[in-house]
Formats: sequence, C-alpha cells, structure tokens
Amino acid sequence: MTNKKDSDLMEKIVSLAKRRGFIYQGSEIYGGLAGTWDYGPLGVALKNNIKNLWWKKFVTDREDMYGVDTAILMNARVWQASGHTSGFADPKVTCKKCKKTFRTDDVGDLIANSGLDKGEAWVLRNCPECNSKDWDNEQQFNIMFKTSIGAIEDESSISYLRPETAQGMFVNFKNIIDSFHPKLPFGLAQIGKAFRNEIAPRDFLFRAREFEQMEIEYFIHESDREKQFKYWHGEMKSWMKEIGLDAAKVHELEVPAEDLAHYSKRTIDFEFDFPFGKKELYGLAYRTDFDLKNHTSASTVDLSYFDEEAGERFVPHVIEPTFGLDRTVLALLVDAYREDELGSEGDEKVEKRVFLKLSPTIAPVRVAVFPLLKNKPALVEKAREVFTMLKKEIPGAVVFDDNGNIGKRYRRQDEIGTPHCITIDFDTLENDTVTVRDRDTGKQERVAIKELSKSVS
Repeated sequence: MTNKKDSDLMEKIVSLAKRRGFIYQGSEIYGGLAGTWDYGPLGVALKNNIKNLWWKKFVTDREDMYGVDTAILMNARVWQASGHTSGFADPKVTCKKCKKTFRTDDVGDLIANSGLDKGEAWVLRNCPECNSKDWDNEQQFNIMFKTSIGAIEDESSISYLRPETAQGMFVNFKNIIDSFHPKLPFGLAQIGKAFRNEIAPRDFLFRAREFEQMEIEYFIHESDREKQFKYWHGEMKSWMKEIGLDAAKVHELEVPAEDLAHYSKRTIDFEFDFPFGKKELYGLAYRTDFDLKNHTSASTVDLSYFDEEAGERFVPHVIEPTFGLDRTVLALLVDAYREDELGSEGDEKVEKRVFLKLSPTIAPVRVAVFPLLKNKPALVEKAREVFTMLKKEIPGAVVFDDNGNIGKRYRRQDEIGTPHCITIDFDTLENDTVTVRDRDTGKQERVAIKELSKSVS
C-alpha cells in the first residue's frame, strides 16, 4: 500500500517534470490521452544521454554486438509465430456498478498456496472508483494494438504495432549472419518504441501505452547458457551503477517457474523502489531457442548457425537483457530527487531548496554559465566567451543563463540537476577567475578560466 509520504513524493516529481520541461501529458490541451507522455527539451536530453551511454557500453565499446533499428510494423505472421497473437494478454475485470475496467492485479490479491490457477485465485478488493465489490468474471485481454495496412481492410491487411523490440532482431538474425559472418557468441542490440494497449495505464511513466526499450538478444551455444546468464547479470548491475542508481533501492526477483513468460526458461526481474511500490525496472531472460525455432518453422527459412571450427550446425539459444528506457528515466528522477537546506548553523539566510542529484554523465545540463548581472555588457560579453569555450571542451550540454537574479538561477539549475554553475563577476574581469558552485553542497570556489574544463569535467 502506498503511504502519503510516497504519494507526495510522486506528486512532487510529476510537478517538477512538467514545470522544468522534462515531461508533459500527451495531448494535454485536449484533456490528455491516458498512457501517453511527451518529453520536453530537458526530458529529451536526459533520455538521449541514457541512450547514448547505453549504446556506447553495449554496442560501440564491444566487438561482439551489432546494432539494428527494425520496423515498428511487421508481417502479422511474426506475431503468430512468436506466440503474441494467442498469448499476449493481461487479465481484466470490470466493475458492474461504474463499468470501469481494471487489470486484475491492480484491484486483487492472489491467494497464496491456493492450488488454483492464477486466474481463479484472486480475491478482489473494492472498486477504486465507486467502492463497489460487485465484479464481473475475469477475462483475458490481448494488449497488442491492431491496425490495417493498405486501402482495403480485411484479414490480409491486419498488422500490429510491435509490443516489444525483440522480434525485429530475431527475424533479422539470418541477415546479420549473411552480411557480417559473426562468430558465436554475438548479440543484436536495439533501442526503439514499443506499444501496448494497457487496460489501465498508471503511475506516470511506469505503465504507458507507448514506451521505449533498450534491448539485447545475445546468441549463444546452449552449453554456455549458465555462464552467459551470469555474465549478463553482472553487466546489468554494472550498468545501473554507471548511471548512478542507488543499489539499495534495486532488488532481484527470481521469477517462479509458474510465472515465466511462454518463451523463458529462466528470468530475473530487477525491481526498483518506486514511490508506488517495488516494481519491475529491467529483466534478464533465458529464451532458449524458442524464437529462432518458431520463426524457422513458420517462415520455412533456416535460422540455424554453422560453427565452422566445430563443424556443427545448430539453432542458437538466447540470453535477453531488457532495459525499459522510460522506467529508467522515472527511476533516476525518483532516486535523484532531494530536498535540503543551504546555509551554515546560525546563518539567517538558510534556504530550502529542491535539487536532482543526477550523475554528471546523464544530467541534461552539465554546466550553466551566468553573468552576475545581465545589464552589464562587459560581464555578459565575458560570460559568452567562457560559454563558447566550454561548449567546445566539455561533453554534454552547456547552457547560458541570465534570466532572473543569481539566486533564482541557482534554484532553477538545482531543480534540473545541473552539477556545476559558473558565475562571471567583476573579479573575473580583473584576474580571469570565475566562481564555480557545486550543486550537491552549494559550496563555491574561485577557479582560473584556463582550468575550468578540468574542474567541472
């Protein structure tokens, strides 16, 4: 159950995200569209920093990974072969009184050790909308978005917006083999949009109808499954550390056999302490050879691999690390949100402030440059000079900010997570030093302009 403190935190994060240009409600001027979110300038910067760091770590810094960007629309037979057409469904129940529909797990509790199938083992709570406890029977709801391709709508025109990015990589397995002749083990990596017609989108970015995934399909020999699973388990933990997530807020769940997806023989969920509860952030699955075998059977195209050194032909097995990009953004905002007071003991000017303690590697703005006063041309000119220099020398965004007094500028940069603020003042004109302020401590120090890049990197 979410307590008031956690609920308040979530409200503060949603408010900050809108106020400072991270995330807006989709179609807001028309009343919004549930489960859709638009990223503003700072949200795009944060998201791109995460994607670029992920791509560098898992693709460009490796020799065994091949990046792809596959189509959102695919032949409907892909989803038949993968099992999505028949089995990609969530359980739903509808309140008979107010007619609102909910995911069963949002309004029900499983009976432990009931001996019943999951669908029969729910104890439903009161309706969140009208407090009734009069529910209809549970139903399965396929959450793929169906669409039609072409001018005539019939069975042959049916397609779907992809509910995951994985299948685009599996159906391109043979293309990569033919083009690059990679040696096993090797992987395909992709960052892209996926779509799910969620019954009840909720919890801000956590459960949305349109979202982005960063995903790897790593092809191995079956005999290496345990070694590779352990290896990728370590790589996922390393990634979370790299982006600055608090390890104490991340928990691992070994998914029980009865709860595994139809393609998985083993899955570990990495769960995060969100304000609304401990929920899945990432997943690591051993998909066996399920996908390549099914696509071979359905398409009649051979998706096996020939190991020339061993003289062996076989269908590779797959380890799949999956990273939800939007959930990563949300987890980072939750983890980074801070409220504190700046000022020393006995100081009458102690100020309350909000700041995002984001890692400099992913912060949407790396450095902000200020002229102390915007109506002093000499200060503005010098500030522009320092700003231009840093834009060339520091990786990541450097911004120029002269809007409002210096205190307001500090507060604004704190709220968006800028690690360093540089102020050009009258002393700068005399000795070529500037004031560098640290976001986390609020402490300031004088630094020579020629040493700036090193100081704030």
